[in-house]
Amino acid sequence: MRQDIIPEDYLLALQSLQEDVAPFPAELAKKEIESALGAPVDQLFARFDDEPIASASIAQVHTAELLDGRQVVIKVRRVGIEKQIELDMRALKMAVRLVTGVAPHLNRYKPSRIVDEIWTNLRKEIDFRLEARNIKRFASAFANSSTIHVPGVVENLVSKTVIVQERSGGRRISDPAIRPEGPQLAQNLVDAYLYQIFVLGFFHGDPHPGNLFITTDGKICFHDFGLVGLLDQTTRRRLAAFISAFIRQDADWLLDAAIDLGILGGEIDRSEFRKGIAEILADYAALPLKEWSLSDAFLRVARLGQGQNMFIPHDLLVLIRAMNNAEHAVRTLDPDFPLLESLQVKGPEMLKLALQQADWKGGLDRLKLDTLIATQDLPIVLASWIRRMNREGEGLGLNFRLRGLESLEAHIDRSSNRVALALVTLGLFIAGSLLMQHSVGPRLYDIPIVAAFVFALALWFTFRLALGIARSGKL
Repeated sequence: MRQDIIPEDYLLALQSLQEDVAPFPAELAKKEIESALGAPVDQLFARFDDEPIASASIAQVHTAELLDGRQVVIKVRRVGIEKQIELDMRALKMAVRLVTGVAPHLNRYKPSRIVDEIWTNLRKEIDFRLEARNIKRFASAFANSSTIHVPGVVENLVSKTVIVQERSGGRRISDPAIRPEGPQLAQNLVDAYLYQIFVLGFFHGDPHPGNLFITTDGKICFHDFGLVGLLDQTTRRRLAAFISAFIRQDADWLLDAAIDLGILGGEIDRSEFRKGIAEILADYAALPLKEWSLSDAFLRVARLGQGQNMFIPHDLLVLIRAMNNAEHAVRTLDPDFPLLESLQVKGPEMLKLALQQADWKGGLDRLKLDTLIATQDLPIVLASWIRRMNREGEGLGLNFRLRGLESLEAHIDRSSNRVALALVTLGLFIAGSLLMQHSVGPRLYDIPIVAAFVFALALWFTFRLALGIARSGKL
């Protein structure tokens, strides 16, 4: 998913690990199902198909039939995958520490934070109870949709390692038979994602061709809700600004929107970054509208400055991935689909719906309550202030508290400690040299013991200083 920092040829190689995974034996799957759901397979299902229809790194999928005749799919987690993930991520964490210890400049990419992010989200992804909640949420949101279908979860057949879902398939989006309906299906998919992103505030994070089917009644069917993104109201507004700036080819607006979103951050040279964004927009201006890509624009803006000025929040990473896959799916359905024109027409409509959903009443209620509390507390605060002035006899006194100085104070403390330790170390080296020169104290193998001890202590302090500087990445 880290398309913002990983080169494209590496991404292509790594993506082969997502789906090209050998299945595990059906007997292991049955044992996991029985352990997770608390009953033998033949008591839970009228039929269980041993041959999986899909196999990936975390789980594989079997088809089955319930006792009431309903056709279902069973997603079973790989046995031991949780333990394997913990071992792998600990090893990766240790490797990152070793590498950044040798090359401290890599700390600007925050590798430890990236590892923690991956670890946290892998733990979520292997808990199928979370996926079941995601499915229910999407099924409810699109229950009355004439264009989108989400197969429901079978109640009471869900656990941390197993999830049973109604079976629903159809033709793949690459099937030539659906080409006549391709333009309308592409528009339906774009509309569905605009609705998910700007109105619902949560979206399917992995709409690759294997997770999308066209049902017999012409609906787009979504599968696999292990990866879902969430966007709060503020992020949605900022995202709308980014898209609008991109469509209007406004470099200044796009730079501001990228900073607000968190795609760019830290200390940046606005003129330099504006120039980079202007070059990106100029590249798009030379392309036909059907070849414009919003996800590609996100990545190119994020890569400005070679990644040193950004750390993209996880949900935005999921969004970039989802947009990239969705754009690929749209062009699979209709290679000539005018994506940019669709965004120009549909975007403002969806944004208007999103703003209408803002909780204005809740905000006003909070403002009223906070104002009432402040009004009640004001006389007490003023009385206390006047009493303190009279007691101290200093007249009107104003105290200021500057926020954000804690890190500066800590930095000054560390720097002062290092200077003090460096002076002590220098003194020990000088003292050791004098003791060695004058042969003071007892000797061992013709070496003054006191001088050797002083030198050893000085070397230890030197090592501590070097280690501290290496960890900070700054001299």
